[in-house]
Amino acid sequence: MLDQQAVDAEEERLRELAAALPDLQRQQYFQQLKRELRDPDTYAALNWCFLAGLHHFYLGQWRRGLVNLLVFLAGLALLFSPWPWLGVVLIVLISVAELWALFRSQIIIQHWNNQIMRRLLEDTQQR
Repeated sequence: MLDQQAVDAEEERLRELAAALPDLQRQQYFQQLKRELRDPDTYAALNWCFLAGLHHFYLGQWRRGLVNLLVFLAGLALLFSPWPWLGVVLIVLISVAELWALFRSQIIIQHWNNQIMRRLLEDTQQR
């Protein structure tokens, strides 16, 4: 589970490392970072509007998004089968899991963006 203090500390450490880069490298770093950062509000909106896992696609997590989408669609299909209770169970389970992600969208995206910052810093420093 993500700890807010640890994620905040990591973000601050990464910002300090970026600030210490030479001017040209810092400029290139921030240009690349601007293209790759993710917005927590977009993530939350995709999660809220579509509990079927579309917010995972926003992060490029295709497998996880497909699994969520397929479980949700299977639940919908089961509603019109001889086992509608199983459909309800699947939809409730996926919804609870996705609501948890919705309430934690800020820290999830902050951690995600920290990983992007770390990768870009490593790439920049290797040049």
